[in-house]
Amino acid sequence: MAPEGDPGQEHDITLFVKAGYDGESIGNCPFSQRLFMILWLKGVIFNVTTVDLKRKPLDLQNLAPGTNPPFMTFDGQVKTDVNKIEEFLEEKLAPPRYPKLGTQHPESNSAGNDVFAKFSAFIKNTKKDANEIYEKNLLRALKKLDNYLNSPLPDEIDANSTEDVAVSGRKFLDGDELTLADCNLLPKLHIIKIVAKKYRDFEFPPEMTGIWRYLDNAYARDEFTNTCPADREIEHAYSDVAKRMK
Repeated sequence: MAPEGDPGQEHDITLFVKAGYDGESIGNCPFSQRLFMILWLKGVIFNVTTVDLKRKPLDLQNLAPGTNPPFMTFDGQVKTDVNKIEEFLEEKLAPPRYPKLGTQHPESNSAGNDVFAKFSAFIKNTKKDANEIYEKNLLRALKKLDNYLNSPLPDEIDANSTEDVAVSGRKFLDGDELTLADCNLLPKLHIIKIVAKKYRDFEFPPEMTGIWRYLDNAYARDEFTNTCPADREIEHAYSDVAKRMK
């Protein structure tokens, strides 16, 4: 048996994610996508199994009783808490064999952390006269994120240069590489983009250049686009949540 951490050792990993409404394809679940992205970015070999919540097979109920996906088996161990799984993978799948996905700048982890809550309040609101307030709250949260994405990080500012870097040119939250922070935020931002347009005819303002640059860079990466559920899955998931306004 290979010793712990042996470079020749392959792990037996299966990620269980929520199935779509057809019971087979990948469903709308930002937590499932977050773990899917992390495993893909780690460059590890793993299996993905979709779980139909309407017809959850008995063997899965026995594997993780009372738990809805996402959950994971790692060399026979069952892991169910998303945050703990993230920490576990970062620790277990470490350099030199696997890339480190943690951020260099702690602020990147909290950037945009209130956007999804503001979006949820906006999309669930059914009173027309309150819509403007919820929309303003969402825009304020998005603006904060946009400012972060457009503000140069310390390593973009050359201490010896006479030129001031006014606007960041980085691709993602923490630099030019995808990190754990992106795996958390991007799936949520994508949901907001699809759902707000479909049910409230709301789009990210064009002047929020940081957010648009961020999304464009994300859509150019397989680790993101190939782990996204289909747009119709996302729309379907919110068809009952996004009530008509009266």
